[in-house]
Formats: sequence, structure tokens, C-alpha cells
Amino acid sequence: MLELINRPNDIKNIPEGRLYALANEIRRFIINTVSRTGGHLASNLGTVELTIALHSVCSFPEDKIIWDVGHQAYTHKILTGRKDEFHTLRQEGGISGFPKIEESACDSFDTGHSSNSVSAGVGYVRARELSGGHNKIISVIGDGALTGGMAYEALNNAAELKTNFIIVLNDNKMSISRNIGGMANYLSEMRTSARYNALKNGITYALEKIPVVGNGIIESIRTTKSGIKQLFIPGMLFENMGITYLGPVDGHNISLMIKTFKEAGRVEGPVIVHVLTEKGRGYMPAIKDPEKFHGISAFDVKTGMPLKEKKKTYSDAFSDTICRLAKENDKIAAVTAAMKEGTGLERFSELFPKRFFDVGIAEEHAVTFTVGLALGGYIPVAAIYSSFLQRAFDQILMDVCAQNQHIVLAVDRAGLIGEDGSTHQGCFDLSYLTMCPNMTVMAPKDGNELAAMLEFAVGLSGPVAVRYPRGEAAESGMPQSAIEYGKAEIIKRGKHAAILAIGASVAEAVKAADILAENNIDATIVNMRFAKPIDEELICELAKEHELFYTMEENVRAGGLGEKVLDAVNRHRLGVYVHIASAGDEFVKQGTVAQQRAHTMTDARSAADKIAELISKGGQQDIREA
Repeated sequence: MLELINRPNDIKNIPEGRLYALANEIRRFIINTVSRTGGHLASNLGTVELTIALHSVCSFPEDKIIWDVGHQAYTHKILTGRKDEFHTLRQEGGISGFPKIEESACDSFDTGHSSNSVSAGVGYVRARELSGGHNKIISVIGDGALTGGMAYEALNNAAELKTNFIIVLNDNKMSISRNIGGMANYLSEMRTSARYNALKNGITYALEKIPVVGNGIIESIRTTKSGIKQLFIPGMLFENMGITYLGPVDGHNISLMIKTFKEAGRVEGPVIVHVLTEKGRGYMPAIKDPEKFHGISAFDVKTGMPLKEKKKTYSDAFSDTICRLAKENDKIAAVTAAMKEGTGLERFSELFPKRFFDVGIAEEHAVTFTVGLALGGYIPVAAIYSSFLQRAFDQILMDVCAQNQHIVLAVDRAGLIGEDGSTHQGCFDLSYLTMCPNMTVMAPKDGNELAAMLEFAVGLSGPVAVRYPRGEAAESGMPQSAIEYGKAEIIKRGKHAAILAIGASVAEAVKAADILAENNIDATIVNMRFAKPIDEELICELAKEHELFYTMEENVRAGGLGEKVLDAVNRHRLGVYVHIASAGDEFVKQGTVAQQRAHTMTDARSAADKIAELISKGGQQDIREA
């Protein structure tokens, strides 16, 4: 069956009875591909039949499907002409692991973050109304994404629509039992028929024509009907908002979903189709451990085991340290936004369940929640991925920093993130965190320094952020001096150029210095440690001995470490030539971290080559940045 899928809408040439065979082939195809490339497996295995059903009732690219987060859209990519490119998934120059408009006209929204699909869908519907179009607009959102406040803002707005808008609620936690689900399916079968909706609307219209008495009867019927629904239908929250609720529907029954989606398309206004799916469907290791197979590196299909030995990561180092500190201090609490395992807080939740708080996919709430904990006398440590923390910028600025409350932001996955690509890069946090008054921002050079920084951060006052990268936290072998507030650390003293680096870039700076040494260029290496406040005293000292500063960071240029060093050089009139190596002014696409460093010229080889080039020019004649 899969051989027949080469272009968008080819699925319409396959008889409905053969779609289940297609689903099995797609599932095997995804498993085999992801086992080589890595990617989001469990979520995609759970939405194969759902996607097939949607494609059976849609026509692309005219119709629009907005996938919330987008980590479940692999089947959509396969069905829209990208099957032959699928082996390049998440690779440099290949197809993205998320929907991308530039990749295909069948992708209607660049996704990667949660809870925004309904908002985008409402916008599409309003645009359709303005232009007089008739295409289908469908937003697919997971039950987890409904913990995000933005989803409710959008649902509130969607309730005002008078034209069709389908919201698919993909519920993959099986929270509705079989007997209640059976009753709901029975009621859904009746309510989704065009005759039922026509009858309901016709009765209401007829009763409204009866003076005085009519309105009372209508209200009585509505009250009675509402009471019955409250007993049997789990979608009353949506119904009470003015959004028609259909379901729950078996998310692996293609025929039933096709029928339901067709009927949903006849509703004049917003309609939610509640679909029950199983994460990891068709692959037992993913069913048993969907969290492990949410995002996974290359693995052995037979055993489900990773091909590479798992080494200690920065998240592991964070976990060990926060658990140790919490044993010593019963005022330490931990907060996460639906990323307990990813951030390394699973062990903390087991050891200190009363002091652990998972608030769901709600970063804004998570940050302000920590302020309440701090005001209540606790030291909250909020572990959130860098790319997701930026969603809570207003809360960081106004609730945390304006009140100067002591919370610790453990900013995981900071810097270049690898194969997940542009929507997940942690290349903005140094900028948006350091611009906030009262905020202290640190970044460790290795796992040992992360532990020291966390301990130091807990003992400080006011807002503190410790940002650290994804991946292995191997012992670097670099010297480890005690941390002092606002003070950098000299790794090595040289005389020709000073490399000022922060976080993961320190290791690249050390490698660059080794390359330079082979060419008789002696470089000073500085681990800046603090992005705010920076060590201006050391900068002034180094300027007496060096004519070139080369800064390195995995952050955008604007507002990053390099600009702060350049600003200090200019304010103190130091007469030093400053070159900034950073992620520049772009959204860095997918690839390995090594490839991304080479692309942004934040790798050791690029640094060594550029420093050698600048030194060969004989220094500078004015204060400027190369």
C-alpha cells in the first residue's frame, strides 16, 4: 500500500478497507526510520490511523491541519509526498522532525511548541471567512497541551465562530474507561448525524415562534438536556462554552473516525472531536515506556535499546545535585512543566514528593507559581528547557525580577540543541534573561561546575538562572576554582589573544587554543562563568596584555555575552579588538550539534582559524568589532 503513496492525496485512491494495511506499513516504516535517525516515536505511532482518517476527508494543500507541537506529524509527512526523503529525518539538509511551511505546501504552520494550534486555527478560519473560502481548517491538540493556558484563550475565542472549525482532541492517556466510553460512543453516534442536528435546530426554531411560552419550554428542554449530558458526556466543559463535543472516538478505528470527521464538517461553528489513541501503538517497547520513546536516539528495533551507551548528562548532574541539596535543606522545592523525566527531576519526585510540583505544560504558570513558593518561605528550583522558558518571559520580568524574589531557574537544553532544530534551540536565554533587572545568570563549563553553580545559586538571594546544555556532561579535566559572585575563571594564561567563552563554548575554546599552539599562537582561555554580571575587572586587566578578545557563546549575538564584553571594552576605552562568535541572527536549523557549531562558526576550528587570521593582520587601529 505504501508504494501507492507518492504525492499529496494519493490516499484517496486506496479503498477504505485497505487503509488498515496502509497503517501497519506506515507504522513499520516509521519504526525502522526512527531507529536509525532518532526522533519522536511513541507520539507518532499513536497517531497513524488518526492521520490516515484526516487525510481521507481532507484535500491538500487547500485544507489545513495545524498540528499542536508537531512531534506527531510523521505520518502526515509521509502521506504528503515526503516518503522518499523520510530517511533524512532530522538530519542536516533533510526534512524536519516538525511541520515546516518552507518544506511543503501541505504544512500549514511551523510548530514545535505547545498549546498554540487552536489559536492558529481560529486565525485561519477568520481568514477563510474574510476571503469567502470553504476549505477545511483542523487543529489537532493533545490532552497534555490542554494544560497550557493559551489553549483556553483560543477555545474561548473559538466559541464565537459561526462557521465550521474542527478541533481534534488527541487523548492518548486512555483516561476514559470502557463502559463510560461505550455510552459516550452511543450518544456520539446519535448526535453526530446530520438528521439529529437538523432536528435539534428545527425544534428550537419552532419553539421560539411560540410567544411567551416558547422561551420557557426551550429553557426547560435545555436544562433537562444539560443535566442528562452532565451524567453521561465528558465534554460538557466544551458544550457549555458553545463548542459542540463529539466523542470519544476510537483513534485506531479508521472507518469510525472518517465518518465522525465528515459529520463534524457539517457543524456550523466550532466542534471538538475527542479521539482516544495509544502512545507507542504497534511497538511494545514504546507502549511499555512511552516517555523513553517520546524522543529517542538511534536504537535497536528488536530490543528497543539505544545503540549508543548512555552516559551521564547535564540533566543527570542536575538531578544528583538538587537531590543532595534538598536532603540538606528542607526548604528547597522543585518545579517542572510536564518535563519530570526530561529535566532529571524524576528521582527528586520520588525522594521528596511533597516538595515536587509538576504544573503541566504551563511555563508561565510555573514561573509565577515559584514566586508564590518563594514568598511562602521556600527556595524553588524550576527546571525548564531554555526554548520553553522563553514563553514565560513576562512572568520572569514582572513577577520574579520586579519583586526580586529568590528563585533558581535551572535552564536545561541551553545553547545549540541538535536534531530537533529551530523551534528547540536554546540560543536566546542569555539575551532575555540578562536584560531583566536583579537577575543573575551563570553557565557552567562542565558537569562538575554545574553542581557547584547550583549550590552557589541556592545560597544567593534574588533571581538566579543557571543555564546548561543538552547531552553528555563528561569531566572536562579543566581546573575547578571556587565560584565567586560575578567573577570569571582563567583556565590558561597566554599572550597573543584572549578567548572569553561561556558554558559549553569553554571546551571549544580549549580545543581552539590547542590548535593555535601548533602554530605558535599562545592564547589565554577565560571561563566567564557569569553572563550577568560579567567580570569587568578581569576584562580591564586582560586588556593590558592582549590586543584581541575573541568571545564564544551558543547564543544569538543580540544581547549575548559578546556584546556585553564589547560594551565593557568601549565604556572603559580599552582599545582592544573584539570579535564575537555566536549563533548570529538566525533560527538555526536541524543537524548535529557539531554541524551547528560549524555553521555558526562557534566551533574550535573556526575560532582558531579566525584568531590566526586576525593576528596575522597585525592587530587593530581603532576600537571596533570584527
